[in-house]
Amino acid sequence: MASAAAETMVKMIESLPDRLQDRVLEHIREYIEDIRDELKWDESFSRSQNKLIAAARQARKEISEGKAVPFDLDAL
Repeated sequence: MASAAAETMVKMIESLPDRLQDRVLEHIREYIEDIRDELKWDESFSRSQNKLIAAARQARKEISEGKAVPFDLDAL
């Protein structure tokens, strides 16, 4: 079932000439794909957040214990 907002958008798009309808729909498709990608990244990040926190704590511990050395980008 389409929401009132979706129905309004359909009517707005249908009021445009056909060539513009195609352009608008292509932009909407791209926008929706971008949103889907963002959702995937958000989900992936939320699943890995505890691991990132643990890694940061471990790094801080190693730094405080003098076990860490500065990263040398020039050595790459």
